[in-house]
Amino acid sequence: MSAASAWEIAIKSALGRLQLPGPADEMVPAALADNDFSELPITIHHALGVSALPPVHADPFDRILIAQAIRQTLTIVTADAVFSHYPVSLLAA
Repeated sequence: MSAASAWEIAIKSALGRLQLPGPADEMVPAALADNDFSELPITIHHALGVSALPPVHADPFDRILIAQAIRQTLTIVTADAVFSHYPVSLLAA
């Protein structure tokens, strides 16, 4: 799981736009452990990858996820159809 996803979850939950059954700082690590997911930090390599992306998606969180998926050859789980405009593997959510 990308640090960008955890960051977005923390922000949305703090703003009341995402309801979680508990605090994000407890729920996210528990979900990682329960699903045997590992953490994906945001590196300089990932951040610089954003500059090569066409300006199809304006959301900075989504753009870093796309750059990470391209640079690490990862699959993105999303319901956002805009992701299909990028050369990434997708799994519909």
